Amino acid sequence: MRKTTLLSCMVALTLLASSVPAQQMQAETEKTVGLSLNGESVRFSIQPRLIQNTLMVPLRELSEALGVTVQWNERERTAIASKGERNIKLSLDSNQAYRGSTPVTLDAAPVSDNGYMLVPLRFFSESFDFNVYWDGANRSVDIVDADKSLPTVGSLERMEELLKDSAAVHGGMRLMVTDKLASQSGAAKTPTSESASTAPTFSAAPSHSGTNVQVEGVDEADIIKTDGKYIYQVNRDRVIVSQAYPADSMSVVSTVYWADPQFYPQEIYVDGKHLVVIGNTHYPINDKIKPSNSAAPAASDPSTPVSSPAVDAPATKSIKVAPVPEFIERKKMIWPAPQRFTTKAIVYELGDRTEMKPVRETELEGNYISSRKIGDSLYIVTNKGMDTYWLMDKQISPAEKKAALSTPAYRDSAAGDSFITIGYEDIRYFPKAVEPNYLLVGGLNLSKPEQKMQVTSYLGSGQYVYASQNNLYITVNEYEPVKEEPEQSSKAVPGIGQEIMPIRPVPVETSSVIYKFGMDNGTVKYLGRGKVPGHPLNQFSMDEHGGYFRIATTKGDMWRDDEFTSKNNMYVLNETMNVVGKVEDLAPGERIYSVRYAGSRAYMVTFKNVDPLFVIDLKDPQAPKVLGQLKIPGYSDYLHPYDENHIIGFGKDAVVVDNKNGSGFEGGPTAYYQGMKLALFDVSDVAHPKELFKESIGGRGTHSELLNNHKALLFSKEKNLLAFPVTVMEVKDKSSGGAPADATKYGEFTFQGAYVYGLDLQNGFQLRGRITHLSDEDLQKAGREWYSSDRNVERLLYIGDTLYTASPDMLKANDLSTLTEIGSLKLPPWKPRQ
Repeated sequence: MRKTTLLSCMVALTLLASSVPAQQMQAETEKTVGLSLNGESVRFSIQPRLIQNTLMVPLRELSEALGVTVQWNERERTAIASKGERNIKLSLDSNQAYRGSTPVTLDAAPVSDNGYMLVPLRFFSESFDFNVYWDGANRSVDIVDADKSLPTVGSLERMEELLKDSAAVHGGMRLMVTDKLASQSGAAKTPTSESASTAPTFSAAPSHSGTNVQVEGVDEADIIKTDGKYIYQVNRDRVIVSQAYPADSMSVVSTVYWADPQFYPQEIYVDGKHLVVIGNTHYPINDKIKPSNSAAPAASDPSTPVSSPAVDAPATKSIKVAPVPEFIERKKMIWPAPQRFTTKAIVYELGDRTEMKPVRETELEGNYISSRKIGDSLYIVTNKGMDTYWLMDKQISPAEKKAALSTPAYRDSAAGDSFITIGYEDIRYFPKAVEPNYLLVGGLNLSKPEQKMQVTSYLGSGQYVYASQNNLYITVNEYEPVKEEPEQSSKAVPGIGQEIMPIRPVPVETSSVIYKFGMDNGTVKYLGRGKVPGHPLNQFSMDEHGGYFRIATTKGDMWRDDEFTSKNNMYVLNETMNVVGKVEDLAPGERIYSVRYAGSRAYMVTFKNVDPLFVIDLKDPQAPKVLGQLKIPGYSDYLHPYDENHIIGFGKDAVVVDNKNGSGFEGGPTAYYQGMKLALFDVSDVAHPKELFKESIGGRGTHSELLNNHKALLFSKEKNLLAFPVTVMEVKDKSSGGAPADATKYGEFTFQGAYVYGLDLQNGFQLRGRITHLSDEDLQKAGREWYSSDRNVERLLYIGDTLYTASPDMLKANDLSTLTEIGSLKLPPWKPRQ
């Protein structure tokens, strides 16, 4: 292992430029290459050289930094480097090297430069158990101890091995992980009133709400934002900027479009200086890629695929887009035109809102998973899928395989207009969690345009993303069939008498591997991994507090009635991601519906027929314990803190019915969800939590986006405000006494809009009013089931004493105290882009 004292000596050295004859070195010197060792900057007395696309560094200084001993044989002009049981042999001006007794052919031979022997950085470092990562955009190299980093794929052949091994572990199944996981992050600090990340405001702006987030200081993207004067709204394939304050003179000041006709926005960020629009776009692979914010010519001729070099390519090297693999044409297959899908972020300068100017673009290959913004630092996570079908086709050539399994690429306009590929040598993988996907994490600092986006790529997919102010956590599910004896008995169907199926299929063991990354001013650094049984529900299953990471999981299946039935757990991991405490086997036969953390406590809701609310004490990380529980009908999909002793639940009511079907099977009790339910829980007596107040909205079929997206909630304890959008379905002509048949009956559409409540500890939920954007004509056209409408309220926010509701067609302003309508703004009609 490398010692700190060695690095200190190296850092003290001055970076000196030296020249070598071009015919001897063939070196590129247009830009300096930065190096770091285990996160600390490194400088050599001789500037690193790119020779034949291989990065060369001084042998003596590199060996000292890595704790390697070097012996020099002047007569043979050979260096033997050794550390522990590892040794390598290198000779000046010779491409032949040795690892131990194994010969290795180098891409570039060691050379002499003013008395220094320059050797290939990657070959030397990896020979002594260090991983080397190349950042093409920033022209920098990170050297990291292997036990502090992830291994890299290295080559196409190694990629094939990893994917085939993964398929074998998973029973030979073809592994395809969707790119549409809407992962979200979680909380370290739980705000108790305006659960929001409020953007910086200018002096004339009144107080205003922000997006409902979990971690204080960690902003989350949403479809609408305000800075206290303007409202920015994702509206179909555009962003509309409206002057909303004062409310009696609302107006649209600009409609933001972009040059890329395929770009579709999903979410935005707004702060005092920038509007960031994040969305997806795609390009036909045979087309040249031309950045949408530039009139520059397209990238190089796309007729030839190229792979990314490891630490050896200049940052300006463009990606050449692969053609349709020849074997597709050879087989005359009817095949959709290949597409390159990317997640694009367009940064606009917030100056003149009437003419928004784009100042930067970034793109990561793959579909958007999640993002976070901490101050001026923006982090984006994507998944790029691949199809392993090509690996199984023995007729295709290595070049065709390489094109089919193209490595991911990214682009940052701050580094140029071309895409930069990530080579196999720089694609890291998660051991025992290999999947045919690339996970990309990009970080940039919006206030430092000279700092290029840092991108790291991993073979594997991210299911859920959680971010505290300092760390990013990504979970990956591992599946492994449980080895058990085949089930001998089968169940006969009444009236048939034939045994047609086993009682139970083979169970699958699910584990969650959590990868931890440090975040710092737009850069991301891998810090370690942990593993726990089961799988999380969403971002709210995870939390960081006091240096510990907590995660709630469900293990097993609800429908099983054996030892593999579902059980729910809470695990605590320390800074090195080792499990130090746990509570397991809660509510067998149920699964987690919601989790919320509040400092040293956690609240967990599970459900099957009733809703147990568990209060879990996490004060002692090594000995978490259940303090109390409350069982009530229904369940909560989302929990939100009211204060330190009260928590609000948003979910569904439920009615338990004893069922029997016509086949003679005993169905047993079944819970049927009903209308939307709000509940205020009192947890001041942790051993005996109780439901203090509850409120029901509509009947079976009533739904609010809040139940699956926390950003739809507007809450302020100080303003006595609780509001959210909802579509209300009501059951008419109920049977007297609420017969069981009513429990299964869906309601008919009666309302879409916002419900606005007051909430306090004395009176509970007080419905102050409802706000809709639907006209009488809309309501007359509505049938039993209301379809999606451009006048459906999607979000609520406030500026000063005005409440705003937003739909794709309209902004409406109401007085916050009386809900009297102040005004409305019809948004520009949408027309498909030509």
